Amino acid sequence: MIRQAALYGGLLAAGALALTWLDYQRLVLLQSDAVYIGLIGAVFLALGAYVGATALRPSSPAASSDGNERAQIALGISAREMDVLHELAAGRSTKEIAQRLGVSPNTVKTHISRLFAKLGAKRRTDAICRAREFGLVA
Repeated sequence: MIRQAALYGGLLAAGALALTWLDYQRLVLLQSDAVYIGLIGAVFLALGAYVGATALRPSSPAASSDGNERAQIALGISAREMDVLHELAAGRSTKEIAQRLGVSPNTVKTHISRLFAKLGAKRRTDAICRAREFGLVA
């Protein structure tokens, strides 16, 4: 009994597969232009997605979140000064930076004045511009 049901199920599956294949063949014959245009469109879609992803990928050291290590070493900027510089670039005040880094505002002021001297800047905006030129912040 089970054998006959399995045989009958297999024949039905083969018949359904044959009908699906014949329907596909008819579709390809009648709508071949649409099938080819769809395939070409899919290829261009995949190509565009790939090119877009590679073109928009950050490749310069300035776009890196770590910054340009060579410029950091050449200018003599410490890791803590880099933390302060990143906070400055984010537009935070001295008090906000002190709270985020867990230090006093006077310590932050000291780091900022040392950054100004090392970057050759007189104001925060000048320091951020110079840091971007050197690739220290994004």
